[in-house]
Amino acid sequence: MTVPRPFHAVSPARQAYAEILAWAADTIGFLGRTAWPVADLFIRVQIAKQTILPGLLLAADRNTALTLAGHEYPVPWLEPGTEALLGIVLQIGGGISLLLGLGARIGGLAVLVLGIMTQVYYLRLDANLFLIIFGAGYVLRGPGPLSLDHFLVHGVAQSPLPIAAPIARLFERTRSFCSALYAFGLRVWLMLGLLVAGGLLQVGLGDAAGPLSAWVPAASAAAMFGGSAVFLAFPLGLGLVTRLVAVAALCAAGYSEMMVPSASLSTYWTLALALLLALGPGRMSLDAALSNALKRRFPQLDGKPAFSLDGLPHVVIIGAGFGGIACARALRHAPVRVTVIDRHNYHLFQPLLYQVATAVLSPGDIAVPIRSILRGQFNAQVLLGNVTDVDIRERRVVMDGRSVPYDYLVVATGAAHSYFGRDDWAPYAPGLKRVDDATSMRRRLLETFERAEVAGSEAERLLNFVIVGGGPTGVELAGAIAELARFGMEKDFRNFDPSVANILLVQAAPRILPTFPEVLSRRAQQSLEQIGVKVLVNSRVQEIDADGVIIDGIRVDSKSVLWAAGVTASPAARWLKAEADNAGRVKVTETLAVPNIPNVFAIGDTAASNGWAGKPVPGLAPAAKQGGAYVARLITARVLGAPEPRPFVYHHRGSLATIGRKAAVADFGTIKVSGAFAWWLWGVVHLLFLVGGRNRLAVLLNWSWSYFSFRASTRLITGTSGEA
Repeated sequence: MTVPRPFHAVSPARQAYAEILAWAADTIGFLGRTAWPVADLFIRVQIAKQTILPGLLLAADRNTALTLAGHEYPVPWLEPGTEALLGIVLQIGGGISLLLGLGARIGGLAVLVLGIMTQVYYLRLDANLFLIIFGAGYVLRGPGPLSLDHFLVHGVAQSPLPIAAPIARLFERTRSFCSALYAFGLRVWLMLGLLVAGGLLQVGLGDAAGPLSAWVPAASAAAMFGGSAVFLAFPLGLGLVTRLVAVAALCAAGYSEMMVPSASLSTYWTLALALLLALGPGRMSLDAALSNALKRRFPQLDGKPAFSLDGLPHVVIIGAGFGGIACARALRHAPVRVTVIDRHNYHLFQPLLYQVATAVLSPGDIAVPIRSILRGQFNAQVLLGNVTDVDIRERRVVMDGRSVPYDYLVVATGAAHSYFGRDDWAPYAPGLKRVDDATSMRRRLLETFERAEVAGSEAERLLNFVIVGGGPTGVELAGAIAELARFGMEKDFRNFDPSVANILLVQAAPRILPTFPEVLSRRAQQSLEQIGVKVLVNSRVQEIDADGVIIDGIRVDSKSVLWAAGVTASPAARWLKAEADNAGRVKVTETLAVPNIPNVFAIGDTAASNGWAGKPVPGLAPAAKQGGAYVARLITARVLGAPEPRPFVYHHRGSLATIGRKAAVADFGTIKVSGAFAWWLWGVVHLLFLVGGRNRLAVLLNWSWSYFSFRASTRLITGTSGEA
């Protein structure tokens, strides 16, 4: 058997430099995707605040509007009545248009005209100038993603209206150039305002600087930045390290605001600088020129292949869970070919799978196609297939009648349900590991309530729900079922009360959540009991059949027995003919390598590692991700012939489990939290761990709906109906 030779086409130093630059590019890209929509929304809200309310006040008092138009700010070429009406229309129409992001270019034009007229014929204020510059931005580039225009543009482009499609195509084709033009204009405008504020422009232009100062934000720049205005001006104008300068300017503005509060001035400057921070300086800048030069030297910064894939070592990753995806993404800059094999075409966020089972979320909210995750990674491909064996002698992965050769193999196949030798219980007590498991469990739960509606006196027997296993999954499942019965459906049925459901959580150990500190286990049990869950500790399940379960010799009739008691590893140990622990996990070395099999690694629930200060690494998502990233670093080092990283060490950030509304527990070692704060923290952490902005937004919206309405949003019975 041959061992892959180190690949020397890319030096370790150049590789490290490229990875740093790629990380910076990824960070900037992420900033643009996430900060720009928020900055755009804040700008539109600020403009609406400054325009809609004054417009409504004038519309409600026509005499005042006419008086102001005729005496306070008369426009020589307009009649007072026409001027008053035009001003009201521009204020209300432009403000509402921008607030909704509907017809935002027209709304931006209205605000632009309003700002110019106010600046020329009334008071010369920096606030008017910011309205002008922001309005011009919406005319040129349109609104951001959090707008109705963004959601409607594709439909409008395909509508039968005669001019809709050409206009939509025109805006789309000119967006890039107009955005660059606007960014250039915004930078130069801010630079001129800072130079006038610092007195430098007056020295150079003399009297000619006077008229210019009326159209740049010099007064607010002097108030906000003082003597530092000149130092900020040239980098902004030239577009040199623009984002860093914007951050420095924001800090200076914040300090000035603390010293001399001026809410309106600081708000406008903050929004303008946030715009540059989110979108960058545009193509007409030194930053863009520098970026283009770096992209020519490092093509991967532009999403192009940085090297030829021909002849490169082949890394095969079996499993697209947390560990497999983390490993694949960490190899995106390494000179290797990556193949990810999974029997499903999606990456599943398993920690929230129980919420699919209890009708809080839909499967699409927590699952992302694997190809969409890796579509921007030129050295990665995805294969859909079921792995049946690994030929370690020939270094081939056997799947669906074909084989895939590998130079490095990463096994990240996760775990399956373990019934502790009683696999005959599986049809009557389903577990929760796959999307199909969750939708089947949801169907089973909802069908139980539907059957209780027509069961008459038998309803009470049907409403026994038994969850076997008091770990995090069991606790979260029990709490979610209790909330579904007591809050989600309390008014939906006529012949019985769903809140009388009898929910049993059975735990063989002396307490639930045994991996948490005892004080948190006790609080979790109290929270469960407060919402009606009966917790049975030191209780063993002796039998499960179609009619129910026997617990310590006592039969409980139930058609809804759910399994959350244990897991067993995948058949990876059998494929590799490697030593396994009692749970079937492959015993690995301190580098997560499978002993005596060169360049084969196991991570996540597949591996039995003692990398947690000599203790077994827990089967948690962070552990799998850390293991995947570590193996990627190790493979990269071997391919480049660089020094290998130190042995794998798992860094435990904490454990969280939720019980129900405003009830959760969190263990961070010395810090232990429970109650509402832990519940909010649990939600934030899970949102951050989700893959994809669309999934985060969908989950956040569904959670918000459930929180405020006390309703489960996806109570759909789908799939083949069977016994509930």
